[in-house]
Amino acid sequence: MGQDRITVGLIYGGKSGEHEVSLQTAFAVSKAFNYDKYELLPFYIDKQGKWKVGDRLNAPFAALEELKLGESAGDTSAAMGLLFSKLSSGQSNIDVVFPLLHGTNGEDGTIQGLFEMADLPYVGAGVLASAAGMDKVIMKKLFAEAGLEQCAYCYFTATEWERSSHALVQGIEEKLGYPCFVKPANLGSSVGISKARTREELLASVAQAFRYDVKVIVEEFVDAREVEVGVLGNDEPLASVPGEIVSSGEYYDYQAKYLDGKSQMLIPASIDTELAERIRELAVRAFKAIAGSGLCRADFFVRKSDHKIWINEVNTMPGFTPFSMYPLLWRETGVAYEVLLDRLIELALERYAARQALEFESGV
Repeated sequence: MGQDRITVGLIYGGKSGEHEVSLQTAFAVSKAFNYDKYELLPFYIDKQGKWKVGDRLNAPFAALEELKLGESAGDTSAAMGLLFSKLSSGQSNIDVVFPLLHGTNGEDGTIQGLFEMADLPYVGAGVLASAAGMDKVIMKKLFAEAGLEQCAYCYFTATEWERSSHALVQGIEEKLGYPCFVKPANLGSSVGISKARTREELLASVAQAFRYDVKVIVEEFVDAREVEVGVLGNDEPLASVPGEIVSSGEYYDYQAKYLDGKSQMLIPASIDTELAERIRELAVRAFKAIAGSGLCRADFFVRKSDHKIWINEVNTMPGFTPFSMYPLLWRETGVAYEVLLDRLIELALERYAARQALEFESGV
């Protein structure tokens, strides 16, 4: 049966601050795959952005350290040779790529563009959806266009801030008031986010956010519950049961998310059926608003005073270990981790086949 197995290029690591999280995810995925059905070709990107490619795997990695692929691994040119083999020889060594990269250069459309150029099917969102999902300002504009309600916000670039910070601060105070949240526009995982309660804190928070990006977004504070939904599919996406984040800190920051282990995930969220259905419906609308494919996690605020639902953001490559919110939401909805992996590969191949058929039809 060896010949019939699907070769999956597993790409992980990367230059972003979420390098370690990516390794954990790849380790978990390698353990969950059915090796009668798949063989894995591991591609590791180190923190400097150099690539390594390992031997084909017919069994999971034994230890996390093995994911860094030893001295015998192929270098960047060998990795690129394999990735781009279809362009150079007409024969592909990889059936489908599974990028398990979070943050910059991973879920922002850049590597998705590389896969498009290499003519490879890949799991998850395309170039446009990835880029839009990474830029919080563009994302909010698409949500507004789709009629999704969200909290009030202001945004500006570093240049605009240098030119007229005083006027921008006044605008923020009038439109949003205190407290408010300050975030870099393009960054995953709650890095660089802070809560400002006074003008002094606002100025310090903006300075901090500009360390991570050239565009900053400031959002009003909402006294709300944080509810998340998994979306799975291409043209006919399905939504999981909603889950709720109960944060250990004042808000769900990087510390609460990854380090202190005190935040709780309540799955399913303890909300009434009608509200849950409405949130699931809005999650699908958000997925379609950014032109999503494969998967995404949609995050909502449910205001405590009147249960008003506001979209917060979507994440096109959510955490994917068996203990991450996205797989847990689907497990509770009746889709096990292994089945979820199967489905994501199917969706990637389906989307690729549909595009190929279109090119064939149009004679491209």
